[in-house]
Amino acid sequence: MSGQEQNAAPIFDIAGHGPLGLLRRLLAAILILAPAAQAQTFSVLHSFTGGGDGNTPWALVADQAGNLYGTTESGGAGYGVIFKLHPTGSGWTLSPIYTFQGGNDGDDPIGVSFGPDGTLYGTTVYGGSNNCSPNGCGTVFKLTPQATACKSALCPWTETILHTFDAHTGGAYPPNAVVFDAAGNLYGTVLLGGPSGEGLVYELSRSGSNWTETVLYQFASDTGDYAVAGLVFDQAGNLYGATADGGPCCGMIYELTPSGGGWTEQTLHNFQGGNDGGQSSTNLLLAPSGELFGATLGDPSGGNGTVFGLTPSNGGWTYDLLFNLPAYGPYAGFTMDAAGNLYGVDRVGQDPGAIFKLTPSGSGWIYTTLYTFSCGSDGCLPNTVIVGANGNLYGTASGGGSYGHGTVWEIAQ
Repeated sequence: MSGQEQNAAPIFDIAGHGPLGLLRRLLAAILILAPAAQAQTFSVLHSFTGGGDGNTPWALVADQAGNLYGTTESGGAGYGVIFKLHPTGSGWTLSPIYTFQGGNDGDDPIGVSFGPDGTLYGTTVYGGSNNCSPNGCGTVFKLTPQATACKSALCPWTETILHTFDAHTGGAYPPNAVVFDAAGNLYGTVLLGGPSGEGLVYELSRSGSNWTETVLYQFASDTGDYAVAGLVFDQAGNLYGATADGGPCCGMIYELTPSGGGWTEQTLHNFQGGNDGGQSSTNLLLAPSGELFGATLGDPSGGNGTVFGLTPSNGGWTYDLLFNLPAYGPYAGFTMDAAGNLYGVDRVGQDPGAIFKLTPSGSGWIYTTLYTFSCGSDGCLPNTVIVGANGNLYGTASGGGSYGHGTVWEIAQ
């Protein structure tokens, strides 16, 4: 960052400062008890230098060809990078496909996903509107590759800003990637702002070359607050998400159903801060069975995190406690392989962190540590894990690596 940006307390400051420092404090810890799994091969695909390739990698997605795309919170010109990693022979090559310039261009890209048109869409926590002084309220953007084949080593994509947030009306600080309905409309959450100041769920609908924001649901402290988790659609067009705070105690799981030109909110579970845990900030995973999987970080008294399932039953939903974790819950959302195994990342404050697997077994689940980071050349503080088309696991670690600025890694299974 430069100039005024250097003095701003970032939302996702690891030290826990800034207007969203609660997130870092909530995501403080996990203990790994299960033994490491055998026959796993861990390798680093890229170590970030903190320069043009970026610094502090965060999100990661894969295309059908096996290429990886992700975000870094900073690096490049100081405001973050979108990168592409593609296999080349026996290795991988990273190409920065877009470098953010701050201001109206966006700052601190946090989420990225493929749209129905096959191009990349994402959000920046900052940038855009300046009524969130001094950094802006965040943006939604689209990245389009060059129309003709690129003949140089660097092939930047073209950015289009689809929406700039306004804290007073449409909220501020989008913390996650957007999702899409069948018509190509975009949906997401913002952490703060809106009429109540507690954040909201929004839709961006396209009309020609313009996009219009519609507020679908406004959070309030008694009905949910701090919607760090992203959204997921079911086949019927209903949206599901989680809040890390609000409600009677410690956050909730909610459903938004389209109804009569609007949307109706239904609370599927209010966390009580007891055996069910609390403070869920992970994305929900919708399994082919229709079950929702998620996790809680813990509860205000310092209790353990949990892994839970929500099963549709007789027009309602049944909450099932699937696994009690030894300390705080997993940091990022789960991913699932074709066999129904769940994978997640663990972080213990500033400790290295680990990758774990949950395997269904009878009426329970078996918890296995796949890899524990050393904070050396392998990286540390893992952010996300995905399953590639080849069945291998891929993810990011925000620290460590050969240069101390994070890694992209692979676990071959």
